Amino acid sequence: MSETATKQELLYRIENLYNAAKRINKDFDAIVIIDKVNQYYFTGTMQDGVFVLRNDGSYAYFVRRSYDRAKLETPLDNIYQITSYKDIFLKIGDIKNCFLETNIFTLSILDRMKKYFTFENILPIENAILKLRGVKSEFELSQICCAGERHKKLMDIEVPNLLKEGMSETELTSKIYEKMVEIGYQGVSRFSLFQTEAVIGQLGFSENSIYPTNFDGPGGMKGMHPSAPIVGDRNRFLKKGDLVFVDIGFGYNGYHSDRTQIYMFKSTPAPELVSAHKMCMDIQKKTSAMLKPGIIPSEIYNKIMSDIPSVFLPNFMGIGKRQVKFLGHGVGLHVDEYPVIANGFNDPLEENMVIAIEPKKSFENIGIVGVEDTYVVTKDGGKCITGGEKEIIVV
Repeated sequence: MSETATKQELLYRIENLYNAAKRINKDFDAIVIIDKVNQYYFTGTMQDGVFVLRNDGSYAYFVRRSYDRAKLETPLDNIYQITSYKDIFLKIGDIKNCFLETNIFTLSILDRMKKYFTFENILPIENAILKLRGVKSEFELSQICCAGERHKKLMDIEVPNLLKEGMSETELTSKIYEKMVEIGYQGVSRFSLFQTEAVIGQLGFSENSIYPTNFDGPGGMKGMHPSAPIVGDRNRFLKKGDLVFVDIGFGYNGYHSDRTQIYMFKSTPAPELVSAHKMCMDIQKKTSAMLKPGIIPSEIYNKIMSDIPSVFLPNFMGIGKRQVKFLGHGVGLHVDEYPVIANGFNDPLEENMVIAIEPKKSFENIGIVGVEDTYVVTKDGGKCITGGEKEIIVV
């Protein structure tokens, strides 16, 4: 199995981008890509560079550093070394009507580029790219499935063996990270949400798993410090009766799977926790069965939510006022991608989209229960690649 996309696949992605842009504005001059993950998607490498796709269908990848690395890693032609944006201007001339990734294109970058390019009319291209990335190729699915296989082994077998009384959340995170790297983890989990940092994801013992977070998710994590709300709390130690919440992405060759597993340490979970967890398993199963081509994500969300008993809804998908308004999200080069199983997402699902479903229920002063697994959209419903809904694992 190849570990990188072929030239043919990259050219197909570029062609899809070109066609998507033409449907939005047929008179554009160029699409300018600076996001490194998007650069990787279209070129097979990620550098300090700029990928440009012009209205005539031609492309060029301009690399400041490292040009040598780019030449080694991408199978594409038309790779040029630059020292400034002026070199791009000298090669392709002015750009007036352009598509930019407006979600990450800072004013300072725009000002520097405007020294050479007119940029009279700017249109956003990020949503079109997200939709292209939402449907995975066979190559991409192979990488995500490899991630999912390793993820299942990690959560079902490795993590239970790492739990030791008296260890801190931070210590557990470091041991999980070490084990992940050992079985093939790429070393980082990437999130598209602006200024979101993560090493592997979220981890918390009991009450720390519902600590307020700075991102839109049903779980929580206190983290090391207000300056670094990641990697777990070094002062929270594992004790008998703790619920252990592990919600992490597994990155493999750029592509992720996403899974959550709940553990109970040296005790039997209370009946109300078991019941709520089983309800979340049932919700996940019903939701994943609806992951078929042509189904509307918002309709899935509203159908599932309307079927949940009203008594279960308080603290479902977040505690108190921190409830989130989704049941699942796309997964790929980022852990959080298009589409989202939520209101407002009305484009039909397509075959080979990859979606994580994560119903969870919080309990004041106790913690969180629930599940999350990653599924491929197929004509028969979601095909799970991370093991499927699993009961609380008692360690």
